[in-house]
Amino acid sequence: MKDPEFTLAVIGGTGLEALDEDAEPARDSADTPYGPASAIPRRLGAFPHAVFLNRHGEGHVLLPHEINYRANIWLLNELGVEAIVAVFAVGGIATSLVDGTLALPTQMVDYTWGREHTFSTRENLYHADFSEPFDTDLRGRLIDAARGAGIPLVDHGVYGATQGPRFETVAEIDRMERDGCTVVGMTAMPEAGLARELEIPYAGLCMVVNPAAGRGPAVLTVDDMRAAVAEAQPRLLRLLTEFLRTG
Repeated sequence: MKDPEFTLAVIGGTGLEALDEDAEPARDSADTPYGPASAIPRRLGAFPHAVFLNRHGEGHVLLPHEINYRANIWLLNELGVEAIVAVFAVGGIATSLVDGTLALPTQMVDYTWGREHTFSTRENLYHADFSEPFDTDLRGRLIDAARGAGIPLVDHGVYGATQGPRFETVAEIDRMERDGCTVVGMTAMPEAGLARELEIPYAGLCMVVNPAAGRGPAVLTVDDMRAAVAEAQPRLLRLLTEFLRTG
């Protein structure tokens, strides 16, 4: 039976370290039937109904393809979580999405491969409807929170999920743009699909931290990304705080 204590989870990594500071663990272990989760979820003290899960583990040690997405989602499900807000650092494919932009995509294209991507077995098969990968009602609550906090938010777009950890080639980004993608990241899949299999509403909140390959004036560097994260982080945290306060 689910523990009704927690109704909301925030999953994130880059830019959300502040949510993990001095937070109490929500359980004793990160173990699940699918192996260990990235980290033990932490209680968000000011919001007792919410937990934070560090997607990349403490110290940001897990690369995108190394994350145990099944364990993470299963663990949140065991805690009774009824909705997930997933935060992503992404590259902007659409030229209108400059560094520091916050965006709430409506659709997804999955380019990942080789990741454990389903809870399905021959005995327990999930044919989850994934036509709308991001929950409409949850997106609406995030849009209302952004409006209430006075924070600009692009309320549409298509997330292209790539394998990583390398960045994409210019030709790959050109293909993704032809496919309709407006942002590119490495961690939304299979996370979103697994949440859908367990019928947990899921929305993705993107923080644009660099122009995608061929969309900016220079070679992509981690230092530039960190600078963009630092610039956008206060607005991201204000938006999440307003969402947690009102949601």
